[in-house]
Amino acid sequence: MDSAELHLFYEDLVRTLRDRGVVCAITSGLACVHYGIAETTKDCDLLCHPDFFDALLGLLSETRLEGQPCCYRGHISPPLDAHWHRGGWTSHFEWNTQLRATTLDVFGRAVRQSSPWEHELSGLYAGMNVVAEMKRTDRDKDWPFITSLGTEMLRERDPRGWLHLFDADEFFELQQELPIPTEMISARPLLQLAIKGDPKLAGALMAERVFWQQLDRVRIRIYRAALRPYVLAIGRAGISADAGLSEQHAGKVACAEKILKPNPISAYGMERLIEEARLATAALVNPETLQWLPNVRPYLMYLEI
Repeated sequence: MDSAELHLFYEDLVRTLRDRGVVCAITSGLACVHYGIAETTKDCDLLCHPDFFDALLGLLSETRLEGQPCCYRGHISPPLDAHWHRGGWTSHFEWNTQLRATTLDVFGRAVRQSSPWEHELSGLYAGMNVVAEMKRTDRDKDWPFITSLGTEMLRERDPRGWLHLFDADEFFELQQELPIPTEMISARPLLQLAIKGDPKLAGALMAERVFWQQLDRVRIRIYRAALRPYVLAIGRAGISADAGLSEQHAGKVACAEKILKPNPISAYGMERLIEEARLATAALVNPETLQWLPNVRPYLMYLEI
């Protein structure tokens, strides 16, 4: 299967889920392809409301790709269960096809979501605002997509696009066509610099990007620490890689109930996470730019359960 065929495979998967009443949407890389800002990707990230996990697991159990069944991706995947997904966990699946493993990552909550993702759908895909928020990762390769999504949003007259631009030249160019609404400033203070045409905008944008990346690095570290004993427990449980998906799932739930924290961020402390990211940012950027950092709590409130 080439990338175009895989794209259709994932779209058909979502259509079938929708036909069964499942609230779900494709996000991340494939969504960027759909919105015309990326050329191709062979993996799929899927948002699925936790109320419908049983239906999703049932469909994955019966769906083969090039004759291969779907299975959990080794020991690393938490179970597809609302108890853990509501705390920000992600489940990982794959089809071990002849040339390479084809992967599917399932999110019950959109990472860094400022509002429920299921309220913003575009056909089979998550809305551009949701995708842009999820792309604020620690990986440098994701950031050009964020600016591109923001630009597309502004062209469609969605003022939230101003929240996703991370290129000073793009700011000044778009301002020639579109005004920045004052109500956006409370969500992103550095827009004051853009409105004034202040040359300090570039430095403020870099500081904000570093801050988001440090937030993601701390978040990942917290989840990895919580995952480690679970991975060891899965290994000791001896769940066969050749077992059916339902058997794998039952074994993972049994291990998770004993050892996997439902919400590592809540246990760690939201304010502690934010402060650690801020301190890491302060060590990497001009201290004067810290005053323009946004309030990120609205993007993380979904984890406080």
